[in-house]
Amino acid sequence: MTIDEVELARAKRVAEAVPDPELPMVVIGDLGMIRGVRRDGDAVVIAFSPTYSGCPATDPIQQDILRALAAAGYQNARVEIQASPAWSTDWITDRGREKLRAAGIAPPVAVSTNAALPLFGERQVPCPLCGSMETERLAEHGSTPCKALYRCSSCREPFDHFKCH
Repeated sequence: MTIDEVELARAKRVAEAVPDPELPMVVIGDLGMIRGVRRDGDAVVIAFSPTYSGCPATDPIQQDILRALAAAGYQNARVEIQASPAWSTDWITDRGREKLRAAGIAPPVAVSTNAALPLFGERQVPCPLCGSMETERLAEHGSTPCKALYRCSSCREPFDHFKCH
């Protein structure tokens, strides 16, 4: 690796380590939101994909990335939104899924399994607390727009489910 490649890899690790403001138990790297890093002259440019176009955390995340980069010595940095391809829950790492589950949030299944949804049916979401498949959706939106509110019939606890897309 060249010195520049090492520096760009370091800048990417710094950006990926920024906590998600709505889900502070995971970092944006675990959510797959950092799409790349490059140089533009003497500037480091981070390509960032928000979880969805209307995400209220987009601006705070961009500012947090810039603060983290500046603290790491990257004074001349930019964050660019990369809208295509659109972010997918398939980009969440296994570590990110486990962190969500440990925090009581049912992580999404792979988008590619959406085809297995029964006709007129609703996806069964396992309870992140007890593992039961006896769950029901209470509301399309949970604590944030990217999550739905569910309840487990076994342990009777409510929980968020990170929506697939």
